[in-house]
Amino acid sequence: MKAKNIAFAALMAALANVMSFPPLAIPLQLGVFTSSIHFFQLAIFICGVIAGPWAGLLSGTVGSLYMGITRIPFVIGGIAILGVCTGLFAKKFRPVTACLLAWLVQAPYIFVTDYVWFTHPYFLGMPQAAALSYLTTIMVTLGLEALVCAVLADVFVHFVKKAGITF
Repeated sequence: MKAKNIAFAALMAALANVMSFPPLAIPLQLGVFTSSIHFFQLAIFICGVIAGPWAGLLSGTVGSLYMGITRIPFVIGGIAILGVCTGLFAKKFRPVTACLLAWLVQAPYIFVTDYVWFTHPYFLGMPQAAALSYLTTIMVTLGLEALVCAVLADVFVHFVKKAGITF
């Protein structure tokens, strides 16, 4: 990887960490479940599309540290998958499509690891029905986040390419 790709990945990782702080989220009420839409995926998407899969992997891993430490540690692996897959899909597809396909690859990982987090007695130990109820809401929220961030990344990448910035 070139030095400017590493620097860009580091910048996007820092931005992703900042964008995952609770004040930078939109509250979302889904039935009895209160959640919020975060925009930290946007930086990971942009990095993967512009700088490639390795930079996406790096920004995803480092960019999810805050959420991994403060919420669910499994998120780090999921966002790393998101970054590398975005970079891979961006080689053949438009940015919005690449981002959404990357989320679809990441989604089973999220579902399984969150299910373990919620139901395993060493973690939260929830009943299976309650865990599945929470997981459904979480997956809907994450899908909305991915859609919004994918569209924003597509617009951003368009203007970056139009400006002639390359990596």
